[in-house]
Amino acid sequence: MDQEILEGVRLSQMGGGPNPGMQAAMQQLGLDLHQAVGLGAGMMLEVLYNAIPRPPVSPHAPLASAVASAPASDGIDRLSGLPDGILKNVVSRLTAKDAARTAALASRWRGLWRSVPLVLVDAHILPSRIPAERMAPGGDDPSSKLVVAAASRVLVTHPGPFRCVHLTWSHMASHRAEAARWLQLLSAKGVQELTFINRPWPLDLPLPAEFFGCAASLTRLHLGVWRFPGTAALPRSARFPHLKELVLSLIFIEDRDLVFLIDRSPILETLTIISSQNEVRLRLVSRTLRCVQLGMSGVADVAVVDAPRLERLLLWVTMHRDNNRSRIKIGHAPKLHVLGHWQPANHDLEIGNTVIKAGTKLTPSTIVPSVQILALEVKFEVRNDVKMVACFLKCFPNVETLHIYSEKADSSAGKVTLKFWQEAGHIECVKSHVKKIVFQEFRGKKNELLFLKFIAETARVLEKMVVVVVSDCFSSVDDVDAKLKPLTSAKWASEDCKLSVLMNPVSGGGSPAWNFNIASDFSRSDPFGLM
Repeated sequence: MDQEILEGVRLSQMGGGPNPGMQAAMQQLGLDLHQAVGLGAGMMLEVLYNAIPRPPVSPHAPLASAVASAPASDGIDRLSGLPDGILKNVVSRLTAKDAARTAALASRWRGLWRSVPLVLVDAHILPSRIPAERMAPGGDDPSSKLVVAAASRVLVTHPGPFRCVHLTWSHMASHRAEAARWLQLLSAKGVQELTFINRPWPLDLPLPAEFFGCAASLTRLHLGVWRFPGTAALPRSARFPHLKELVLSLIFIEDRDLVFLIDRSPILETLTIISSQNEVRLRLVSRTLRCVQLGMSGVADVAVVDAPRLERLLLWVTMHRDNNRSRIKIGHAPKLHVLGHWQPANHDLEIGNTVIKAGTKLTPSTIVPSVQILALEVKFEVRNDVKMVACFLKCFPNVETLHIYSEKADSSAGKVTLKFWQEAGHIECVKSHVKKIVFQEFRGKKNELLFLKFIAETARVLEKMVVVVVSDCFSSVDDVDAKLKPLTSAKWASEDCKLSVLMNPVSGGGSPAWNFNIASDFSRSDPFGLM
């Protein structure tokens, strides 16, 4: 249900009307188009804010020891007698508000907070008595005004550097001069990690050109709800020499300016685009990129031309304007390990110079042997979608973990039998490599069951099969068991495989929201399994 609303909002942003899925969702929820777009916009903003990286300090951090805060029995201030290095370390671990407050402890502390790299998170400035709703439309409000005034004081008073700054609570359209001044100060004082989000609305507020002054020191950047400024007039020497992570949320950015950001970031490792306000056309030529994520965005074309270190290409709720198909081309990406969610209904796959279609004769140039984790979104009631699944799987012969999301179709289109899968030809990954399959949104449909049965009877090294069922589609646990009986009674190719059946607690089904921070965390081997 959520995905239909989100897709409809994306189409509305790009000038299209509501699709059949959105129309059905609107009718079920009793919403008109205006209400549905408002709901979808709120959902997109929620995803945007959830993607903000966790700051390195917290106002709720517990004290290491209650004894440390108790006064000494002899009245001597031993804490102030510690070396400068230790005291500065203590202050650097505090929020900006608490760091400034240490100046009142004793004369020994008075200038310390100005001498350490500071973390400024405007959300930490808000007192609990101020009602805060940063997703709400409209103009300035008390919380925004308070944050603007307090953030301005800190940025003017502290000489820098700022190791991390989050400015996300201000209605920037009401404080354009302050926003530009903030960027000037951050440029002069060396900000390293910057999250700079315009509290809506409007969605297309121009990002102050002073932003480019911060380029020299940035290591991590998250921009949200802006129209990105043009880069054509910038000098050839302009670059982001230390930028490793770039997140663009609800941004309107021209293709040439997106290319500029990637080309001028020589050590960029992670690129995330969330709910782009215009269609994404991405041409990846990068010696350093390791992870690319596209979520809730209209995607026209993504071409992985030359990305020798790319490990993850991740797509979530993506679509093309007017329901046209997107083309994803995989060229030189020898380390590509994780790929998905692929949508046969919406995405054309091109490997090398060959567009993969049903019946395409595979050659060494049309396979990607490096992919080991693959996620597909499939409308099993649509025969053409199912035919493409077999084609896709043949292109990735070494897949070990397979995630399948059974997408609800508006109508059935064509039948699939077990004979279809038996005659699909040799699928190397299924027969010899797949160790784990997770099938989400099982509704008890015949085509879903036939696919699972094919996997069970073919996958010789399968160790675990997880089936997540949509609880609303079944009257009881016994009903689930009855629908799965052809699977459980099949002759499994792997005698050691364990079958787990889980109930999706979400009414009507639906997958958990994508977590962009988790998905780009390389300490987590399978981003799809953690959702």
